[in-house]
Amino acid sequence: MTTKDLSKALPEIVTEQVPGPKSKELLDRRNAAIPQALCGNTYPICIKQGAGAMFEDLDGNKILDWVGGVGVLNIGYSNQEVIDAVKAQADKYFHTIFNVYVHDGYVALAERLNKIMPCKGDTMKTYFANSGAECDENAIKIAKAYTKRNGVICFTGAFHGRTNLTMALTAKKTYAVGMGPFPSSIYRAPYPYLYRAPKGYTEEEAIQYYIDELNKIFDEGAPANEIACMLVEPLQGEGGFILAPIAWVKAIRKICDENGILLIADEVQCGNCRTGKYYASEYWKEAGAAPDIIATAKSLGGGLPISAITARAEVMDAAPAGTIGGTFCGNPLACASALAVMDIMQRDDYAAKARHIGDVVMNRYNALKDKYDVIGDVRGLGAMIGIEFVTDRETKEPATKLVADIVRNAMQKGLLLESCGFASNTIRFLAPLTMTDEQMEKGLEIFEEAIKEAIA
Repeated sequence: MTTKDLSKALPEIVTEQVPGPKSKELLDRRNAAIPQALCGNTYPICIKQGAGAMFEDLDGNKILDWVGGVGVLNIGYSNQEVIDAVKAQADKYFHTIFNVYVHDGYVALAERLNKIMPCKGDTMKTYFANSGAECDENAIKIAKAYTKRNGVICFTGAFHGRTNLTMALTAKKTYAVGMGPFPSSIYRAPYPYLYRAPKGYTEEEAIQYYIDELNKIFDEGAPANEIACMLVEPLQGEGGFILAPIAWVKAIRKICDENGILLIADEVQCGNCRTGKYYASEYWKEAGAAPDIIATAKSLGGGLPISAITARAEVMDAAPAGTIGGTFCGNPLACASALAVMDIMQRDDYAAKARHIGDVVMNRYNALKDKYDVIGDVRGLGAMIGIEFVTDRETKEPATKLVADIVRNAMQKGLLLESCGFASNTIRFLAPLTMTDEQMEKGLEIFEEAIKEAIA
């Protein structure tokens, strides 16, 4: 099957089960050659080729991907224009280290991002790293350099990476078992998880509760004048696809302004057209609460490793020489890919694609909520949607096993899903924005079938 045909195909399982024999053989080789920590059994799949929102495994099974490389494939698999751009760059040179000699792709990509990033201020500057963890860590470096302070505030439910600093910032300590000690001067406040706010609170009361809890840090953790930055996901990923309410964002923006603290938006997963804007922080800026720094990665490079850190010039220029940059940061191939991705996303209005997909999926998920008592909450923005499962709507006890069963059932029918949340009881929706309406309908059909089977 050609990639063009695959991009329009529907899910189809041709083996008796997933994995088929060829995939099973590769999985056995993986288990013998790779550390056990990377050899889970939840996803027994081995890819042969991918196109659009679909991929084919080694045994010929065609699978609809609603995980998208955990947010990397907003532009889909194997976009020919991106492939051509990377090939053209590869014909010239693979690598420079930007700290030593300059290449045009790095500068051109920075110029493009400086024009569209919704940061606080007028004149922006951007530089590049390789991953989400790296851009978050570099954003904090910039904040510390500018404020001359050391403290960092992060939030419950946060996921920021697996480096030493970002493991400390990440809330779920499954990602940090036995890896300490971690850096000091990190303080955690509750993220505004309205579905699980104190019982009986109105939305307004709940938001005020979360603001009050944040302010306690300045009494019980560190004085405000020792805090360099707050690091916030506009829409939490690993934490359960939880959207930060605009009223809360405006309140923390005010707290930051009053205390000389920089507000960092972690748009690693929610950026690059996923939420119906090019960057989710555009919603913040429209409300008068733009972040000082934006860190983004994942879909920025369409599959090649690159991340970006953007802020107004005076903030960026505070970094001392030698404290930022690295061997592969802003690699020419990755920059070429990212420039092509931006061209396509702006030309073809991928933010509108996200809004369209989001409208359809949110409506269907809410219909499922009306139909099945095990669905407690549906939430999201654009095409970044979480559906949370509970054993009881009154107690809101997480239905962790049920979600694992749904993921497994869907896999056997040709739909790739992934869970998230503190109890792994939320299913995340991160389908490539290239998904066709026909594929979306088939995916929703499979999803409901998987729920029915899991309940039964």
